[in-house]
Amino acid sequence: MCGIVGYVGEREALPIILESLKRIEYRGYDSCGVFVLGDGEPKLHKDAGTIDDLKENLIGSEYKGKVAIGHTRWATHGAPSKRNAHPHLDGKGEIAVVHNGIIENYQLIKEELLSLGCKFVSETDTEVIPHLINLSLKKKALPKKPGSGKFDQQTFKKSLIKNAIELKEAVKEALTRLNGSYAIIVAEKGFDGLVAARKESPLIIGVGDRENFIASDVPAVLEQTNRIIYLEEGDLAVVKKDSIYIENGGAEVRREERLIPWTIEDAEKGGYEHFMLKEIHEEPRAIMDTLRGYLMEDEIKFGIDFRGEVEGKGKDILMVACGTSYYATLCGKHIIENLAKVPVQVGLASEFNYSNFVLDGTKIIAMAITQSGETADTLMALKKAKRYGSKTVALTNVLGSSVTRIADDTIYMRVGPEIGVAATKSFIAQLVIFYLLGLLLAKKPESELVEYLEELKRMPQIAQMVLDEEDTDIQMHARYLAKYEHAFFVGRGVNLPIALEGALKLKEISYIHAEGYAAGELKHGPFALLTKDTPVVVILTHDNVYEKTMGNVKEIKARGSPVIAIAEEGDEEVEKYVDAVIRVPRTSAIFSPIPNTVALHLLAYWTAKERGCEIDKPRNLAKSVTVE
Repeated sequence: MCGIVGYVGEREALPIILESLKRIEYRGYDSCGVFVLGDGEPKLHKDAGTIDDLKENLIGSEYKGKVAIGHTRWATHGAPSKRNAHPHLDGKGEIAVVHNGIIENYQLIKEELLSLGCKFVSETDTEVIPHLINLSLKKKALPKKPGSGKFDQQTFKKSLIKNAIELKEAVKEALTRLNGSYAIIVAEKGFDGLVAARKESPLIIGVGDRENFIASDVPAVLEQTNRIIYLEEGDLAVVKKDSIYIENGGAEVRREERLIPWTIEDAEKGGYEHFMLKEIHEEPRAIMDTLRGYLMEDEIKFGIDFRGEVEGKGKDILMVACGTSYYATLCGKHIIENLAKVPVQVGLASEFNYSNFVLDGTKIIAMAITQSGETADTLMALKKAKRYGSKTVALTNVLGSSVTRIADDTIYMRVGPEIGVAATKSFIAQLVIFYLLGLLLAKKPESELVEYLEELKRMPQIAQMVLDEEDTDIQMHARYLAKYEHAFFVGRGVNLPIALEGALKLKEISYIHAEGYAAGELKHGPFALLTKDTPVVVILTHDNVYEKTMGNVKEIKARGSPVIAIAEEGDEEVEKYVDAVIRVPRTSAIFSPIPNTVALHLLAYWTAKERGCEIDKPRNLAKSVTVE
C-alpha cells in the first residue's frame, strides 16, 4: 500500500503535492518523491525518509511548475532507499510514473526490456511501466505475453506503428502487458496534463476550478476540494486543468461527481470511525495481495528453497513470535502439520530467549514472525537461533526492518501500514503465508493440491461475506457481550489459536477480562468460574472434533453460562444448544480460521465501541514493542 498524488492547474504544484502527500502518509512512510513539470527540464527529487524530510530538502528549491506527481512509499519490491523511491522514469527522464500495487510479472517484462537495451536503476516492479510507455511512444510494440518466446528483432519491426501514439494510448498499451494490481499516474515532458489508471487499487479525482487533482485517497485532496470522482475498475483518465476524460474498455464513460461531507480526520480513515475498523475491512484485500505476491499461476514461490531444506536436509520448522503473531504461529503449526506432515515447533519469543532449550541448528529452520520487524523479544530469539546455526527466515510486514537484516531470508506480508494498535489484517496475512507454506511442502496428489489452492483463492470473497453481515448480526451480539466484565473464548484443533486471538482482541480494546481455552480443558479448572455472568464464545466448525466441541457446549450450558457460537451457515443443530449464533460461510475445516477470525475481530471492535473505549490506542499498549 502506497500513496500517490497528482496536480494539474494554474498554481505552483509542488506545495500542493507535498501537503497532499502528508495527508496520506499513513499509506506509507519509508521513502517519497516528486516530479515537477515546468517550462524547462522536468525536476525529480526523491528521499529515503518522511514527507517532512522531503519538505525540508526542497525548501528554497527551483521546482517551479503547474503539473506534478508525488508518491509516499510502503515498500513491497526493493528495500526502502532513495533509488527505490518513486517516481520512476524512463531512460531519458521524460516519462515519470507513480504506482500503488503489485506487478506480478515484472521480472519477465524486465528481462525483455533489458534485452532491448533499457537501463534500470531500482529494484522495484514499478520501473518497468515508464519503459513500456516509452517504447510504445517510440512505436515499438512488444510481444503480448512476456516470457512467451525468444526475442526476435523482426517481430518488432513488423509491429511498428506508423503513426505517433498519444500518451493515453501508450499508457493503455503498456497496461495490457501487466499482471497484478495498480493505480498509476503518468506525467510526460511536454504534456500539459496527467494520465491515470486503476486496477484493483483505489484512485480518485478531485475536481477544482481550473485545476484538478488525482490521489489514492480522499484525504490527499480534501483541503483543496470536496468534489470527488471515484474511478472504477479498469478506468483510464486523462486529466488536464480544465477537462477530465475517462474511458473504460476503449469507450468514454461518465463517472458521477460526489460531494464529500467528511472532515480531514474522517477522510484519513476512509470514512470509518477508527483505523481498526478500516483495517478489518481491508482484510479481504490483505489476503488477496499476499496471495498475489507468492502465488503465480498456481505455483507458490517464496524465493526460498523450503522443500530442499525440509525434504532434502530433513529439517523441522521452529517458529518464534509474541502476542497476536504468536497465536498466528500456533494456527500455522496446525495448518502446516495438517497439509504437509512436517513437524513444527512454536515458541513464545520472550520465553525462548531465556530457556535452556537445546537446539540443534543443523536440523531446524527458525522462523521469526513479527508484523513490525522490530519486536525486541522476537529479534533476540532469532539471534539465538542463528547462534545455534539454524537457517533463519523472517516473516514481517516492513521492508528494511531490523528482522530483515538479521534473518538469512525474508517473506513479506503485503498488507500496507497497520495503524491500529490491535493487529488485524497482519494476523490474517500471516495465516495466508502459512497456508501457502503448507501447500508448498505438501505431498499430496496434484488434483488435491489444486482443490486446496482454488479454495484458498476464494478466501478474499469468504472474508468479505463475513464483513457484509457486520451491520446486522455481529453488532447485535456485540451489544449483548458489552454488558459483561468476564468472558471465555473456546475452540479446538486449528481454531483453538483463533479462540486465543479472539480473547486477546476483546481484552485489548474493550477491557473485558477474556480468556481463551481449548474447549475440552474447561472442565479441568475453569468450570469453577462459569456463571450466568460469564458468557462463552465458542467456535464450532464441522471438523473431526465437531461432536466433541458440541459436547463441551452442553457442559457449559449446564453451568448456566450464556453461549455465543461462531457457526457455519446451514448448521441447524447448533441453535438448539446455544443462546446466539454468529454465522460465517462454510469452508473446508482447514480454511475455517479465515472467516472465524474476521468475525471475532468485528465482535471485539463493536463490543469496544459499545463500551465507549479508545479503540485505536488502547491504554498501556504500543503498536511496536521494541523493549523486552
